[in-house]
Amino acid sequence: MAKILVVDDDPAVQMTIRLLLERAGHVVVAADDGETGLSTFESENFDLLFLDIFMPGMDGIEAMRQIHRQWPTIPIIVISGRPLEPEATGEPDFLMMAIKIGAVSSLPKPFKPAVLLDMVERCLNARNRNAASGR
Repeated sequence: MAKILVVDDDPAVQMTIRLLLERAGHVVVAADDGETGLSTFESENFDLLFLDIFMPGMDGIEAMRQIHRQWPTIPIIVISGRPLEPEATGEPDFLMMAIKIGAVSSLPKPFKPAVLLDMVERCLNARNRNAASGR
């Protein structure tokens, strides 16, 4: 069982992730924006963090940068509902950018429950292996 923070401005996404993770036995805390997520993260201990990239106020990229300054080993999964093929819209690939600056994985919305749960399991297993080996 892990304690997981979900930061997303969409209540439906929050609820979906919360239900999936709680059914899998995890404890879930949710925040509506980057600033609230950052203050929640600073006040409690979490094993994993879901961050939406695009939110009002502090976006997920900035929240991730601030979190990584103090907790560089916390696994972060970034999520976004932007198009899967950014080249078609002329936008940068924000999910790939987030991976390059520190996220361990990315999940485009909409997502399949099994994909989300598998991603969480892999991230937590990798974190536990790193902790056991002293990294």
